[in-house]
Amino acid sequence: MSSITLNFEDKQLVQLRAKAKEMQLATVEELLLKIANDLLESREAKFEAAMQYVLKKNKELYKRLA
Repeated sequence: MSSITLNFEDKQLVQLRAKAKEMQLATVEELLLKIANDLLESREAKFEAAMQYVLKKNKELYKRLA
């Protein structure tokens, strides 16, 4: 596993700690990992949905071209 270092202003760090506590997460690191995972999963889900839409929409065309 790799790691990165992020620099936040004091005010931002206070806000992140409050948000982590609000979400019942133990640390800001857990909050940031959750945010990153949600972002990546969201993009993958959107791509998958778009791909399925295109395949379904063009199903007959693909059959004719095969």
